[in-house]
Amino acid sequence: MRKIIFIWLAALISVAPMQAQLFQSIGHSQKEDPKPQQQQQQQQTTNNRPQTQSTPIKENKGRVYYVSSMGRARGADGLSPENAKKDLQAVLNTIKENNEKGAVIRVSEGNFLGAANAGYIEINSWVTLEGGWNTDFTERNPLRYITRIEPSQEQLGTNGNKGMIHIKGLDDVMAKSPKGTLIIDGIMLNMGMENAYMPADPKDERNGCPSKAFETGLMQGTPPQVEHRLLWSDGGIAGNVIIRNCMFLNGNNYGILITSRCGEVEICNNVFVCCRYSSCCVMGGDKNGEASHVNFHHNTVAFSWCRDKYMEDMGYGFEYRTYVNADVHHNIFVGSNNAALARTHVLSGPDVVIENKRVTNLYDNYFYLNQTDLQLPSKGGGRWTNVMCSDIEDMVDEKTLPRAENNRRLSEDDAALNAFDGAFLEAFAKLLNTKPRKAILYGNRYNFDKALQLFGAKDNYGAQK
Repeated sequence: MRKIIFIWLAALISVAPMQAQLFQSIGHSQKEDPKPQQQQQQQQTTNNRPQTQSTPIKENKGRVYYVSSMGRARGADGLSPENAKKDLQAVLNTIKENNEKGAVIRVSEGNFLGAANAGYIEINSWVTLEGGWNTDFTERNPLRYITRIEPSQEQLGTNGNKGMIHIKGLDDVMAKSPKGTLIIDGIMLNMGMENAYMPADPKDERNGCPSKAFETGLMQGTPPQVEHRLLWSDGGIAGNVIIRNCMFLNGNNYGILITSRCGEVEICNNVFVCCRYSSCCVMGGDKNGEASHVNFHHNTVAFSWCRDKYMEDMGYGFEYRTYVNADVHHNIFVGSNNAALARTHVLSGPDVVIENKRVTNLYDNYFYLNQTDLQLPSKGGGRWTNVMCSDIEDMVDEKTLPRAENNRRLSEDDAALNAFDGAFLEAFAKLLNTKPRKAILYGNRYNFDKALQLFGAKDNYGAQK
């Protein structure tokens, strides 16, 4: 399969020809590694601030390992389908011990809970983690052969201070260029079976269960909730990162929360549903703010929830953070409890020089049923500045968003909305119209199979099949 690299120049490219090649690892049977297209963007804006540039990330080409739910715990080296290992963490540990760089781990369908079923896996090497294979590794289809990390409450005593994918040991504070590449591809993470919820009884309004169509009542706070992240970097990542074709479901403390020390971070073709605090946040770890770039594109982000049921802060789909440049495009944002996007963090004082170099773009996205679409710092008086998608290009200055075109609202009759749980949409619309805010629902568990239906909801936008 050829690796295709497209260069985007200004707004001259049409998205439609791109889509057929962009996400070949979803919804198509495969017998080899996917070769996702990388994008480059370079443009001079009217105020002479340079467009950010996405640097192509090379795929890992190291030794291939095989992990299968039907594999063996002992007596298998994991180097062939016939000798597949059963324990994913054991293979990750072997790669670390061998000091291998660029290894590829192919993972079959199944629920992989780490060493001794602790409820998380720890990645501490530059590897490709590639889920979605059948058990004999003859075919890959991440939406058919589901590779998941889905702990239950039995794991709360062993994973409570870990990310379900826990990244550590990949930082280097002295790094000036990427030291390697980490790729996470086709892994479905779900915290819904572990979380503490109120009963699914709509007769008692304290339960926050709008109807019998819901699996649970509202998500409980801490305590009794044990908070941890779906995907978390414990420290910085001094290299390139690709997170694609994954699902982040029912997270009680962020979907993705990582820090980029240097390198390109591409987060594409993922589904985020019912994540608390923020669905995706990439922080910058370079003190000069020039070493990292986030390319967040073709993701479907739905029902991002505030910090608690009082709904006073957080509740973001994607956060622009300081010390890192970012492009956000071709996504679908639905049902954000506070704001689909937050660009509320800014540097001031002596660091204003660094802030002035930061480039953040927002273009070609769809929005629906968000409390607001973009949240900016206060203009005075202490309240955030909230901007709906139809006003972004006119109301936000070019210094903040050099590119801000084609951000639109999904129409009520758009077929893409049929992929979302209708009961959630109806209840969320009612929540937005409830003044003062009252937790008629909050973080209720979203069904796994229904979340999978969001892949391919709208051609060319959001997560594709």
